[in-house]
Amino acid sequence: MGLFIFFSRWLQAPLYLGLIVAQVFYVIVFMVELWHLAEEVLAHPLHIDEADIMLAVLGLIDVVMIANLLIMVIIGGYETFVSRIKVDGHPDQPEWLSHVNANVLKVKLAMAIIGISSIHLLKAFIEVGDMTKGVASGTETGNDYSSEGVFWQVVIHCVFIVSALALALIDRMSSHGGTAHEAAAMPGMPGDMPGADAASAPLTEEAPGPIRTP
Repeated sequence: MGLFIFFSRWLQAPLYLGLIVAQVFYVIVFMVELWHLAEEVLAHPLHIDEADIMLAVLGLIDVVMIANLLIMVIIGGYETFVSRIKVDGHPDQPEWLSHVNANVLKVKLAMAIIGISSIHLLKAFIEVGDMTKGVASGTETGNDYSSEGVFWQVVIHCVFIVSALALALIDRMSSHGGTAHEAAAMPGMPGDMPGADAASAPLTEEAPGPIRTP
C-alpha cells in the first residue's frame, strides 16, 4: 500500500507536461506581440510614440517573466515532488537547481509573482498619466482605469511583497533551526571531553641538573 502511494507521485507528471504546452503558447504570444510592435515601428518610423513602445516592451517583459515562472514551477516542482533530474555536472544546469526544495521554490515563486505584479503596476501608472476625474478610459491598451482600481493594485502588490518577506523569513528561520539541531546532535569532539586538555597537553621532561663530582 505504501509503495502504491509512493508511485502515485507520477500522477503529477502530466500536469508538468501540460505546463510545457502552456509555455509553447506563451512563446507564440510573444512572437505575435513582437510582430505587432515591429509592424507599428516600420509603418510609422517618424511618428513613434515613446509611451506606446514602452507599453509594448513591458508587455513582452511580462510574457518573459511568466515563462520564467513556468520554468521554475516545471523544473522545481518536478525535482521536488516527482523525481530527481539527473543533470549534476551539466554545463547548462540552472544555479538554483542544485539546492532547490519546497521552501526555496516558494520564495522564488513569490519573487517572480512580485516581478509580474510590478510590470502590471508600471503599465497602469503609465496609462493613467492623463487621468481626469479619477477615471482613465480609452488607454493605449484598451483598458479603463479608475483611481480606486489603481489604489487596490498598489495594495495587492504590497501584500505580495509582505508575503514574500514572510516566506523568506520562515525559510531563514527553518534553515537556522535545522543547522542548530544538527550541530547539537553531533557527538562531542575530543577537545570538548573532560580531561581532554590535560590528555592532549604536550609532555615536557625536566632537563637533568648538573652532575656534581666529588
